[in-house]
Amino acid sequence: MLDALTDVAGIRVGHAEVAGAGALSGTTVVLAPEGGAVAAVDVRGGGPGTRETDALDPRNLVQRVDAVVLTGGSAYGLDAASGVMGWLEERGRGVRVGPEPTQVVPVVPAAALFDLGRGGDWRARPDASTGRAAVEAAAASGPGAPVAEGSVGAGTGAVAGQLKGGIGTASVRLPSGVTVAALVAVNAAGSVLDPRTGVLFGEYGAGEPPAYPAAATHTAAVRRLERAREAREAAAGGVPPFNTTIAVVATDAALVRAQAQKLAGTAHDGMARAVRPVHLLTDGDTVFALATGRVAVESENPAAVNEILAAGADVLARAIVKAVRAARSVQGPGGTFLAYTDLYGPGDGDGGPGGRGGDVDAPGRSGGA
Repeated sequence: MLDALTDVAGIRVGHAEVAGAGALSGTTVVLAPEGGAVAAVDVRGGGPGTRETDALDPRNLVQRVDAVVLTGGSAYGLDAASGVMGWLEERGRGVRVGPEPTQVVPVVPAAALFDLGRGGDWRARPDASTGRAAVEAAAASGPGAPVAEGSVGAGTGAVAGQLKGGIGTASVRLPSGVTVAALVAVNAAGSVLDPRTGVLFGEYGAGEPPAYPAAATHTAAVRRLERAREAREAAAGGVPPFNTTIAVVATDAALVRAQAQKLAGTAHDGMARAVRPVHLLTDGDTVFALATGRVAVESENPAAVNEILAAGADVLARAIVKAVRAARSVQGPGGTFLAYTDLYGPGDGDGGPGGRGGDVDAPGRSGGA
C-alpha cells in the first residue's frame, strides 16, 4: 500500500504541465484498467466546468469509462480530454459504435479548475497535447506506481483559500479486503486552514490529535498570508477568486452504477470536513467515482456498502491534507502563493505541523513531492 489511488489494482495516474514562461497549469489523467470501470459523478459547486458528466447518469447508456481527466485552465482546459480521447481511440478503447474494433467513441469525463493567469499568462492553459502527455505518462507507469503530489498536473496552479493547493492522494484497505482511495486537486475558494490555530481542518478527527504550531509561528504565517493576499488583490483589481476542488474516488469493489454515484456523493462529506466553506457559487466542486469490480461485495447488504461509502469520505479528507502539505510556494508574475509547509514547517512525521515558520522566505516554483 502506497497510500495512493494506484493502490486500487489497475488504476494508473499521469500528470503533465503546461510549458513556457507565464505558465502555471496542468492536467492529471486517471486511467482505468483495460475494459474500463463503472463510473459516476456528483457535482455540487455552483460554477462547474465539466465534460461528459451527463453520460454518467445511471439512467443513461454508457456503463463504463476508460479514463477521467482533472485539469486546470477553467473551461478552456477541458480540451485536454480530446487528447485523451485520441489516445484511447488509437487503442480501440471506448464505446463500440461500428462493426470494426477500432470504431469506438471513448467517453472521457472531465472536470476543470480555475487557475487562469496565476503564472502570469492568461492564455497558458492545457490543451489536447497536455491531455495526451498526461495519459501517456499514466500508461507508462507501472502497476501500483507511486503518485506525485503537490504542485504537479492539475494541481500546478491550484490555490486552497490563501494557501498554495495541489494534488493529493490517499487510500485505505478495509477489513473486508476492499480498497478505497482518492486523488484530489485542491483549489478551493474556502479555507483549508483553521485561522484560530494554524491546523489544517482535515486533520481534526483524523486518527491522532493534530499537533498545534507555536503561537508565534502561526501569527507570523497569518501576517505573511495577509500581505500576499493584499498584493494579489491589488494587482487583480479586486476580482473575486474563482476556484474548484475536483477529485476521483476509486475502489476495487464490485459496485453497480447507483452505488458508485452514492460513493461520489458521500465523498463530498470528506471535502466538507477539510474545506470550509465548500460548494460555493465560485467553486465547481466535483467528485468522480470509479469501481473496478475486482472484489465482490454483498450488494444487498447495506452494511457492506456503507463501509465503502464512509471510507470514501475519509480518504478524500486525508488526500486534501496531503495535497496542501505537499504543495510548494510560487512567486511570479501572477502573484505569490505561499505553501503551508513553507509557513509552518515540514511536519513531525505523523501529519502534525512542525515548529518552523515565520522567517521562511517564499521560494520560487517547485515540483510536487
